[in-house]
Amino acid sequence: MSVSTQCNIYDNKDILITGGTGSFGHAFVSMTLEKYTPRRLVIYSRDEMKQWEMAKLYVNDPRVRFFIGDVRDKERLMRALDGIDYVVHAAATKIVPTAEYNPFECVKTNVFGAMNLIDACIDRGVKKVVALSTDKASAPANLYGATKLTSDKLFVAGNSYAGLHDTIFSVVRYGNVMGSRGSIIPFFESIKDQGVLPITDDRMTRFMITLDAGVELVWHAFEDMIGGEIYVKKIPSMKVTDVATAVAPQAKQKIVGIRPGEKLHEQMIGEEDAYYTYEYPEHFKILPVIHEWATDPNRIKDGKKVHEGFNYSSDNNPDWLSVDALQSWLKSNESKIGKI
Repeated sequence: MSVSTQCNIYDNKDILITGGTGSFGHAFVSMTLEKYTPRRLVIYSRDEMKQWEMAKLYVNDPRVRFFIGDVRDKERLMRALDGIDYVVHAAATKIVPTAEYNPFECVKTNVFGAMNLIDACIDRGVKKVVALSTDKASAPANLYGATKLTSDKLFVAGNSYAGLHDTIFSVVRYGNVMGSRGSIIPFFESIKDQGVLPITDDRMTRFMITLDAGVELVWHAFEDMIGGEIYVKKIPSMKVTDVATAVAPQAKQKIVGIRPGEKLHEQMIGEEDAYYTYEYPEHFKILPVIHEWATDPNRIKDGKKVHEGFNYSSDNNPDWLSVDALQSWLKSNESKIGKI
């Protein structure tokens, strides 16, 4: 991905990240402060204890600020966004079974929260907004995926909704973040000493991405975006049975059945989106269908249109992560797994 202008994008600019105390937020803040020189980097989230713990890491860095608030609270967002140039939207209710059993709460955060943020960013004159999505938003089979698909649509349409205002919105989409809190790797790590790992289905596959790669995709989106694009990172797949083998080679694997809302394989681009999807060396870009933006050369740039019927899912992916490669990653990142 090109980084030709990235050195200037964040210089002396104010950035806010919603849900900033989560796994992605920790990585984004650390990597952005190391690589760039923003004036302020504001972590907006509702958990005071997570903010208190995170603040210890940046006690001597005046650029890092913390703001207690919920994306459900539009007035609080308006206050937090005062003077902000760029926003990363990472706040979400994202655990699949939690969303299935608490659907109203999931909708309030993932849908109403997105609406609040779009309105507030336009009204506050924010320049660019990048929202984080998920593979579960493509052909969703669970409520979490359905709310994230709705959120994606809202952010894409936000570019039209903004009217004469200059705020532009785009989305980045990727799969399971390796080692993030609540994900499969730390779960297997936490129970591997029991000698048995539960496998929902031995055919199940998932996309795998490192936090670093996720942050780099957001950086690229901020540099490249015209408005309304959905950036889909090219990442490897892995069978869930191979993840279990990498974490605990000696443990037995017990098939326990698919959980409510789970899919056998995840998809990031479906056939319906192929008409508007372009390929680049390290990612795909789904262009917006409204206002004929999908044919805009400024959005297409040097992309190559994918073939009709194209589908990008975790089972037909040409790139696969091996057991050895994951074990090597586990060894290098042992101290970080499940911690944030």
